[in-house]
Amino acid sequence: MLPSSPQNPTPFVSVIVPAYNEERFLPQCLDSLACVDYPREKLEVIVVDNGSTDATREIAEGRGARVLRDDSRNVSGLRNLGAKAAGGEILAFVDADCVVSPRWLKAAQKYFHDPEVAAWGSPPVVPEDATWVQKAWFLVRRKEKPVQEVDWLETMNLFVRREAFAQAGGFDEGLVTCEDADFCYRLENRGKIVSDEEIEVTHFGEAATLKDFLRKEMWRGRSNLKGLRAHGFRWKELPSLAVPVYFRLFLPLLFLLSAVVFSPWLLVSFFLAWELPSLLALRKVKRKKATTEEIPPLLLLLQIYFFARTAAIFGKGRS
Repeated sequence: MLPSSPQNPTPFVSVIVPAYNEERFLPQCLDSLACVDYPREKLEVIVVDNGSTDATREIAEGRGARVLRDDSRNVSGLRNLGAKAAGGEILAFVDADCVVSPRWLKAAQKYFHDPEVAAWGSPPVVPEDATWVQKAWFLVRRKEKPVQEVDWLETMNLFVRREAFAQAGGFDEGLVTCEDADFCYRLENRGKIVSDEEIEVTHFGEAATLKDFLRKEMWRGRSNLKGLRAHGFRWKELPSLAVPVYFRLFLPLLFLLSAVVFSPWLLVSFFLAWELPSLLALRKVKRKKATTEEIPPLLLLLQIYFFARTAAIFGKGRS
């Protein structure tokens, strides 16, 4: 296989899909990959199975995917295993509960030979029949512009050149979560991270209810501190680190003080301080042209998000 170049602009792409008991979503994921507008001989799909007990493996093999299996690794390890076995010059990471658009690879192809771009993709969108929870939280996750430079991208829809992936050391297998942000931070000195909404993926596994949202955000926050130790402190991460301390220490002290002193002004200050992080977050979301009707449900989700991330860092299950 000849290496790709601007004169040979169609490189071999390896799509890596980690999976564990994904028989519900995997068929539509693989079917969508089979329909992308890209030469078949330039594309491979690798499903890395984490020891599924359902029909995940049979579904993947039946749809022509290359299947690897490792029961012992976390999701970072599964992606690293897939990357090690991949034959492509371009590595594309997609989750099993995602569906790619037909033009997914064509849209991504514009960055294949751009030396200034280290990684590219976009936040996965929610399905048309999404719940109000999914729609409201996407307001936080989506970007302000159709194409813009970002700090990091989710591994549900992430492209990187094989050489850059190896130079960055792959995903940190010591992280249970936050591995995507950590990986992108380690890529920064190799080029820009670009979000382009034309590289479209739909995520069907986003939290659909308040209960699911709370559970997922508590899980996602487990490796915040460990990720900080892995890639070092960055000022851009200060809000996510300060908010748990704010809710765990400052607000309880302010509430106790207002209760002991019996001051209505301190009590008002407490409620204003409680809402402050959410209001600051809403200010950022408003720049994304959120409507007035979308603000109340988002405000509720932000309160749950801050509680979940505080519990994740200070709880017994943190890592």
